[in-house]
Amino acid sequence: MRFTNCHLPQSISPSLTYTMQVLHAPSSPHLSIQSSKAPQLTWGLLPSVSVNSSPFSTLHFSLHSQRIHRLLWTPHKRVTSRAASVEVGDSSVPTGMAEDDVLKALSQIIDPDFGTDIVTCGFVKDLQIDKALGEVSFRLELTTPACPIKDVFEQKANEVVAMLPWVKNVKVTMSAQPARPIYAEQLPAGLQTISNIVAVSSCKGGVGKSTVAVNLAYTLADMGARVGIFDADVYGPSLPTMVSPENRLLVMNPEKKTIIPTEYMGVKLISFGFAGQGRAIMRGPMVSGVINQLLTTTEWGELDYLIIDMPPGTGDIQLTLCQVVPLTAAVIVTTPQKLSFIDVAKGVRMFSKLKVPCVAVVENMCHFDAEGKRYYPFGRGSGSQVVQQFGIPHLFDLPIRPTLSASGDSGMPEVVADPQGEVSKIFQNLGVCVVQRCAKIRQQVSTAVTYNKSIKAIKVKVPDSKEEFFLHPATVRRNDRSAQSVDEWTGEQKLQYTDVPEDIEPEEIRPMGNYAVSITWPDGFSQIAPYDQLQTMERLVNVFQPSVQA
Repeated sequence: MRFTNCHLPQSISPSLTYTMQVLHAPSSPHLSIQSSKAPQLTWGLLPSVSVNSSPFSTLHFSLHSQRIHRLLWTPHKRVTSRAASVEVGDSSVPTGMAEDDVLKALSQIIDPDFGTDIVTCGFVKDLQIDKALGEVSFRLELTTPACPIKDVFEQKANEVVAMLPWVKNVKVTMSAQPARPIYAEQLPAGLQTISNIVAVSSCKGGVGKSTVAVNLAYTLADMGARVGIFDADVYGPSLPTMVSPENRLLVMNPEKKTIIPTEYMGVKLISFGFAGQGRAIMRGPMVSGVINQLLTTTEWGELDYLIIDMPPGTGDIQLTLCQVVPLTAAVIVTTPQKLSFIDVAKGVRMFSKLKVPCVAVVENMCHFDAEGKRYYPFGRGSGSQVVQQFGIPHLFDLPIRPTLSASGDSGMPEVVADPQGEVSKIFQNLGVCVVQRCAKIRQQVSTAVTYNKSIKAIKVKVPDSKEEFFLHPATVRRNDRSAQSVDEWTGEQKLQYTDVPEDIEPEEIRPMGNYAVSITWPDGFSQIAPYDQLQTMERLVNVFQPSVQA
């Protein structure tokens, strides 16, 4: 544990390093440290530690000059923490040593998406130890059942714990507790239990967008996720052709006045084509209303991923979807032709303005193999150009395969008809990419803007940015640009500088999509603060904060 640039008693050097292992728990607001030469110090930034609602342990140490002479850590028998729930059986050894051994071993396993060990991520649950018998059991609770490396986690956990000299038997069970939407209470009821919403878009018709959307959805379902598909193309719905559910008509719940989706092979489906109306003949505003109703009043239930098959273009319907639905990410579909790239580029720019990250590009109909050679009938480079120009990290090439087209027409997706084929392997890689990127995006968004009470500052780290900075709460409140603070007609500032007390503190900070946060202040005002605006505000410098290093 390192305290850097913080106010310490004169008897303690700011550069002095104390090394210890700390477990996390949400039930205690701070860690207490007592020194024989200084009063009790409370560091608000340190991880929470507790045992059965009482302090986990007290660290007593004596100092002479700048050297530690005595360190006493007294843990209790039962430990409850965010990192793990621990129970230790009766043994002649100190009760704190067994769980420390196991958690230290498990902390060697790093989650590649979060860049943090699985103990700190909070994956280790129900840890039970009987050192007398050499038995250890625990559960690894992941954030998605579609985790592509869950088998690796299970194997590594078995291996690292089994290497402990006193361990004779290890039992690891795997589970998943998908994270709820970060801002669920702000969403329509139908969307509140969907963890991730992914748009599949091309902004050009005929490039295979619906094929990619359907096969991606069934790939995620095969990985163990709960998945739904929303066909947002009212003018030309594709879903009724590409899948073959028994019930091809949507049903209304008369009591709740909600729509019950149809299902095919475990995936929930909504399309205007299942409404018994065929293709729509209506104007744009009416279509936007239909899309909104179909999407937000459907009883989706708990889903890990909702795949939205976006209609072509960048008009009212697309903007309505992007504004009503908190899109986690987007997958872009294109073909090798230059004309396709021009339209796709418009879509990427639209998502960029709406702060929706594009996580992958799928270049469809790239090539075919014949007589031992590979041919590119439509040219090459459109997908690569999208990746390079817009910085999208992943590119997937789909070959020309008659079976891929035939499976779409037959009502059975290719990944279901031939799960071991070349096309299915490409979609499996795409599915892994989507799962990993969505997890990383959620983690970045949930921690982008936070308030630290110990230093009374708002910390900002915008997603996909390496920059981290601090803002004074009063500065943020005074920079509100809503109609309550600024006259919309004259631009006159209604909120005066003196109206905001210098010691004001936010009561709650919640993410608003991928572009802003909602900040609730003591007077009940809810301020929408876009990331772009926060980056332009006057920043605090030389912020003194304690930091923790393992």
